[in-house]
Amino acid sequence: MHIAVIDGPNLNLLGVREPERYGTATLEQVHAAVKARAAALGVQVSFVQSNHEGALVDAVQALRGVADGALVNAAAYTHTSLALRDALLAVGTPFVEVHLTNVFAREEERRRSLLADLAVGVVAGFGAESYILALDALTGWLRLRSGGASGVVHV
Repeated sequence: MHIAVIDGPNLNLLGVREPERYGTATLEQVHAAVKARAAALGVQVSFVQSNHEGALVDAVQALRGVADGALVNAAAYTHTSLALRDALLAVGTPFVEVHLTNVFAREEERRRSLLADLAVGVVAGFGAESYILALDALTGWLRLRSGGASGVVHV
């Protein structure tokens, strides 16, 4: 099983950007934790981060026939990008929308997601742990869908 992790704008600044809101872990540390959890689950992972909407659309389009699922933290593009939404819809790769903060408890414009209704689920508000929770959930969901044993994984 292959899960792609797609990270949007400003996530490359994790650890220095508003640490009181986003935590002190860097994106590299978050990815290392995801990689370790994926190894424990027997899952391959790949990572893409871009501050550019078109590059993220390209990354989503590249999922087709390659990834079984994706974790998508589109950051601010969650609330604004019809292009990213259209790409996710066209490709049809199951994904979990991921956020470090609880976007539903933030500014009004952050409470609306253009992606959530396409997602298998949304994990928000648990800091870097949101990625691990999303990986566990998506992996379990994909295993259930493929007719495998229980999707619940206890490690």
